[in-house]
Amino acid sequence: MTTVLLRQVRPYGEGEPVDVLVSGGVISRIGEIEPPSGAEVIEGAGQVLLPGFVDLHTHLREPGREDTETIETGSAAAALGGYTAVFAMANTDPVADNAVVTDHVWRRGREVGLVDVHPVGAVTVGLAGERLAEMGTMANSVAGVRMFSDDGHCVADPLLMRRALEYSTALGVVVAQHAEEPRLTVGAQAHEGERAARLGYAGWPASAEESIVARDCVLARHARARLHVCHVSAAGTVDVLRWAKDQGTEVSAEVTPHHLLLTDERLATFDPVNKVNPPLRAEADVLRMRQALADGVIDCVATDHAPHAPQEKDTEWAAARPGMLGLQTALSVVAETMVRPGLLDWRGVARVMSERPAEIVGLPDQGRPLAVGEPANLVLIDADAEWTVRGAGLASRAANTPYEGLRLPAVVTATLLRGRVTSREGKIV
Repeated sequence: MTTVLLRQVRPYGEGEPVDVLVSGGVISRIGEIEPPSGAEVIEGAGQVLLPGFVDLHTHLREPGREDTETIETGSAAAALGGYTAVFAMANTDPVADNAVVTDHVWRRGREVGLVDVHPVGAVTVGLAGERLAEMGTMANSVAGVRMFSDDGHCVADPLLMRRALEYSTALGVVVAQHAEEPRLTVGAQAHEGERAARLGYAGWPASAEESIVARDCVLARHARARLHVCHVSAAGTVDVLRWAKDQGTEVSAEVTPHHLLLTDERLATFDPVNKVNPPLRAEADVLRMRQALADGVIDCVATDHAPHAPQEKDTEWAAARPGMLGLQTALSVVAETMVRPGLLDWRGVARVMSERPAEIVGLPDQGRPLAVGEPANLVLIDADAEWTVRGAGLASRAANTPYEGLRLPAVVTATLLRGRVTSREGKIV
């Protein structure tokens, strides 16, 4: 294994700069250190050092839609964004509803080797919501599936969701729900509100999210199961989550970067790059998401990185696929919405982008403290730098970023996976 010296860095952005020596895949020394012979030296110049990020919600599209993303290109985007582990959702083709597919995704991630790729198994066969997938087989496979989700579809049948939660308790895994009551969102195109009505969009009501979260929290409490709520977007959902946690329910929740920054004001452009599910909501919802993340009611940030081919987004709004890129811009959006206003410090960023996600799914070597003997899954950040987002310049095969042309703070200057540099100065190593 290589030896890397991170010179004059600030762990968690705190205190005076120190040197951090990485060898044998772990942090071996912290202090004032002379570079060992043959060591790779990265000059930190006071930059922020954090544990590598963990994304509980990403779409890598492989197998089946390699024209929009592959495990290789998605892993590159993740490494450039400061991630050392990602969870790949099950809505591939074929669906990851069996161990053959989940093991393929896991093995392909290992071959690429830029981030740890953990496959998410489907809750139901074919994401059809009719019968449970082979959760036990996937959990006990080579991939060791830790999370199950029909993301993109809600497990709407309460009996089926109850059974999934009961099985998850026995298996020690997490069920992640795409919270959307489908009978309330038939034909929905945008956040139900004044703007959608004025522009002629069919509304996607917040109650469709809130009602499923409330139902599932009750089911999870009775099953003594661990429930994770994907991409929370509505202010009312925060109240449900707070109530459920006060009742002792083992529920965690994520918010996406785009739901921390963007609002339904963007509907006025009629640009389908802004179409996403759940939809961009009102400013009051966005402000509530930020405060809930700061307070810990929402546990973590997850990208919902969703690459699409040009023809799937460059079309009329109703026909466009929902989804946005997120892996390379997530840190910058969190810095813009949470760090700059003082809602989180850099230690807080580590909590919501690394430590808490790793805890939710039980990753023993991710989200660890910056201390001697700990795994060297690390990200180095120039907190004072800014950059302009250009979709064509991102590592993804797709370019559907809603941040095109925006100038955002914070730049990832290096990412290390088990002590090996995977990205440096905006390039894959």
